[in-house]
Amino acid sequence: MAQRIDVKDLNIYYGDFLAVQDVSMTVEPQSVTAFIGPSGCGKSTFLRTLNRMHEVIPGARVEGSVELEGVDLYGSDIDPVAVRRNVGMVFQRPNPFPTMSIRDNVLAGVKLNNKRISKAEADDLVESSLHGANLWNEVKDRLEKPGSGLSGGQQQRLCIARAIAVKPQVLLMDEPCSALDPISTIAIEDLIGELKSEYTIVIVTHNMQQAARVSDRTAFFNIAGTGKPGKLIEMDETSTIFSAPAQKSTEDYVSGRFG
Repeated sequence: MAQRIDVKDLNIYYGDFLAVQDVSMTVEPQSVTAFIGPSGCGKSTFLRTLNRMHEVIPGARVEGSVELEGVDLYGSDIDPVAVRRNVGMVFQRPNPFPTMSIRDNVLAGVKLNNKRISKAEADDLVESSLHGANLWNEVKDRLEKPGSGLSGGQQQRLCIARAIAVKPQVLLMDEPCSALDPISTIAIEDLIGELKSEYTIVIVTHNMQQAARVSDRTAFFNIAGTGKPGKLIEMDETSTIFSAPAQKSTEDYVSGRFG
């Protein structure tokens, strides 16, 4: 089942540089939460702390806690690989493994986690994951062809299929549509709407209209200036953030006065 995320007093560092300061928030299960804000305000950095991708950068670290259903993902006994299995990530640019077939792309994460599954189980998982990503009907006759032969929008849905094949609780998406054409973007947005019944979804987007269309709640991040840390300014129901935000800077951003 989809799981709730509770972030408390999170500070994110690159070496000595404080990149994101003192974020606390709750991300509700079976919903879509959008992170918006100007470039460089730390929203993608913060997203990557939710599955411990941040710390793969040398010198990167966090202070504070990120709890998934009450379990601190940064606890001393927690395996980061297990965290990333439970909290999947879809990146800005579609990144299917170019030499792998469509089928092997879907199974890549499962095999990486050393899961032994029979061919029949693998076939079922490939079909259900591609159905889940709204891609099955387009690719079912060419599963052995390379994933790199698909269009950009199809490649991004293939990456979503790969992410959901390992059966995570949470899906993180870092600007998943920014490299896509409008028709593919609509397909991904529709898919996000369908997936939220099963997953907790967090999306970073530069596209205000997209945040308004796909998310239930929106968090606005901002930065006081170059070299200053990003901060969470406010978080609320998406309709409130776009129609009656509490902070003037939020209103200025969503109305297009800066950013």
